[in-house]
Amino acid sequence: MTIRKLPQAKVPAKPNNFQWDAPSDVLARWAERPHGAEADEPNTISIYDVIGEDWWTGGGFTAARAAAALRSIGKNDVTVNINSPGGDMFEGIAIYNLLREHPAKVTVNVMGLAASAASIIAMAGDTINMGLGSFLMIHNAWGVVIGNRHDMRDAAGLFDGFDGALADIYEARTTTERAEIVRLMDTETFMGPSQAVELGFADTVDEGLQLKDGPDNSMDKSLMARRQTEAALARAGFSRSDRTQMIAALGGPRDATTTPPPERDAGDIHAGLRGLINTLKN
Repeated sequence: MTIRKLPQAKVPAKPNNFQWDAPSDVLARWAERPHGAEADEPNTISIYDVIGEDWWTGGGFTAARAAAALRSIGKNDVTVNINSPGGDMFEGIAIYNLLREHPAKVTVNVMGLAASAASIIAMAGDTINMGLGSFLMIHNAWGVVIGNRHDMRDAAGLFDGFDGALADIYEARTTTERAEIVRLMDTETFMGPSQAVELGFADTVDEGLQLKDGPDNSMDKSLMARRQTEAALARAGFSRSDRTQMIAALGGPRDATTTPPPERDAGDIHAGLRGLINTLKN
């Protein structure tokens, strides 16, 4: 257990027809920021990626990756640096549970953005530090469930359960009342360091926390362009799967070792491309 002896988070059952997503504002903020180079300090885990699989890079930060890092660190104190827009809620809860089970102190540094599932991971810290200009963002569970009207009705109940599981984690770690946590989630709240500390979502504001630039002082330009385009499409209301298909149809090779999503009807892609053009014009 970590020093705080945080409670284990309940992992809701994941529906077979569920696909995670993230709010467009989160995607936009993260796409416009430098992501930083991974820290080379011992016993440090850098989470500078989406949570779960990242289709664009074949990467992403998963529970399996967290488990491997913690096995390597052993029973030593661990530092977790975060700059992530979040992603797969189920992976985020699993990573939180791995960190809260670590037998030594866990220090979390919010280097830029800890949003959505990444904010859940941050709650596993015995100490949570936030750098100047960083943000912690919480919201209700986002995702898409495919099916008929019965599936849609069932989905509403499922999402109530998802939101309850997230609120349990925030309530256990912070000094904020449950009703206020629910309100903050309902309004998709971005918290700066001072507000996060005031509400108990963080412990200190650390002026020394800064992202270390990568070798070329920026992330891959083509990847940044794809992510900024995806953020624009998300603001226009396109689902994650539609965004992926539309950008893939525009071109821009990705890692050939990863598997593309299932083929869709060409008419859907053409309609999506027309929507993309209209989005970029507006």
